[in-house]
Amino acid sequence: MLGRKVMAEESDIVKRIWRNNTREKEIVQALEKNNGLVWEEDGVAYMEGRIYVPNNKELREEILKEHHNPADIGHPGQHRMLELLKRTYWCLGLKEDVKRYVQGCFKCQQNKVQHQRKAGELHPLEIPQGLWQEISIDIIRPLPKSNGMDAIVIIVD
Repeated sequence: MLGRKVMAEESDIVKRIWRNNTREKEIVQALEKNNGLVWEEDGVAYMEGRIYVPNNKELREEILKEHHNPADIGHPGQHRMLELLKRTYWCLGLKEDVKRYVQGCFKCQQNKVQHQRKAGELHPLEIPQGLWQEISIDIIRPLPKSNGMDAIVIIVD
């Protein structure tokens, strides 16, 4: 039954693609060449065996949403979602669209695994008893030259 639901959702998307019928010039040129990589069937263009998705923001957002948000898919990351989409659809800029969509997903960002080490404990310096007993020096360089200089020296007492 789950497979039928996915097929029904995809057929709705295919109907919307068919109704849209706009195509980028690369696809039109490829269709004219008739090299076997691009063909048209029932008013829907196929590129390398996958359904061609026109450059329509609403349509692309709907496809991204249906392949990211359902409970059975479970908010896949960029790589898994791109793999899921590439099985069925072909469109220009798909990788960038997937990256943007996943980075904009609140649940994904909330549940994202941190790959950085936790910061160590801070050890504050002791407060000196008088002036100039403890000093620290920091040098920031290289910087773009200004008046022949390319560094900043910071001295803190």
